[in-house]
Amino acid sequence: MNLSNLNLDINNIGSWPVAIKATVVLILCGFITGLVYYFDTQDQLAGLYAYQAKEQELKNNFEAKQKKAVNLDEYRQQLDEIEKSFGDLLRQLPDKTQVPDLLVDVSQTGLASGLEFELFKPGNETQKDFYAELPIDIRVLGSYMEFGTFISGLAALPRIVTIHNIRITPRKDSPAGTKIKPLSMDAQVKTYRYLEEGSAAADPVKRSRKQ
Repeated sequence: MNLSNLNLDINNIGSWPVAIKATVVLILCGFITGLVYYFDTQDQLAGLYAYQAKEQELKNNFEAKQKKAVNLDEYRQQLDEIEKSFGDLLRQLPDKTQVPDLLVDVSQTGLASGLEFELFKPGNETQKDFYAELPIDIRVLGSYMEFGTFISGLAALPRIVTIHNIRITPRKDSPAGTKIKPLSMDAQVKTYRYLEEGSAAADPVKRSRKQ
């Protein structure tokens, strides 16, 4: 086909060659399809993808909740065990009347370990969520072995006692070859007291059951 001899009259499209008319029709169809996709189909596809993602999210949530529902009895059993363990821990916290005895136990544990106390100073009690914390600054004299025995003894007490900020230094007034305690240990021992019902902070287990 010699394109130079073509006389394409826009007002007489019917006289155009079939190949030209087919090409123009294809171009117009492609153009219209592009417009439809851009102004309509594209948004519909985006909405479809969003709904598909939402559907998958709902399926995942349903499956997760279904698993929880199936294991509900097991979760309740675990909760009962946790509350029992929590109650056992609470019983290791002394009440207000037992704190003096606990302080004596801490002191006696140090003496039984062979230590000499230079400082035993209870600090101000600090209230937390459902318990009160009582710090005790101590300075004891002894050896590494005696310090280890003391810390092990604190861990073995029937009540919860923790030790913090341990600092061990050699005694400057301890001549070599003497039986004077060679080391000094500064630390802070913390004991804990359970806050009774009706005090500033409530029992978290009971509080959760009330809600």
